[in-house]
Amino acid sequence: MCNVVVVDYDDTWPRQFEALAARIWPAVQDVAVSIEHIGSTSVPGLAAKPIIDMSIVVSSSADIPNVIGKLVALGYGHRGNLGIEGREVFQQPPDPPRHHLYACPAGTVGLINPLALRDYLRANADTTRRYATLKKRLAREYADDIDGYTVAKTDFILSILRLAGLTEEQLEAIEHMNRQR
Repeated sequence: MCNVVVVDYDDTWPRQFEALAARIWPAVQDVAVSIEHIGSTSVPGLAAKPIIDMSIVVSSSADIPNVIGKLVALGYGHRGNLGIEGREVFQQPPDPPRHHLYACPAGTVGLINPLALRDYLRANADTTRRYATLKKRLAREYADDIDGYTVAKTDFILSILRLAGLTEEQLEAIEHMNRQR
């Protein structure tokens, strides 16, 4: 059981991401392409769970074992892909701020999904406002059910991703990932 808490946008979230990325980048820079701020905290004005989401981008899946080793050396726990192909999940060390860290090869749905959603919302303030309203309502309705919260957001997310130009195959994969909870 996990409490779902959605708060108004916090202007410190980008700085929190930058601080985290500055800690991680030196360890992965020889194998990573970039570290991306993803998730709702990466969209100015969007209400979110106050947890920074970030993804280390690598050129190919062949780079993932190297990244795993480097992150484990920093104190992160590797949790596998948790059912989402093309996305490795890491448990953060005890140091704040609270964050979720992923590693994804470029071009995989595990990376395309959050980047397309982030970029569309950043460019469309009206959609961002509607999404914030939905997230707040669902956080109240699913306060003790993170999986239910995620499933309940899926149709809205898919509508955004469709507008962002994702293919039907990509949309089907994302829908499957979100609804398998």
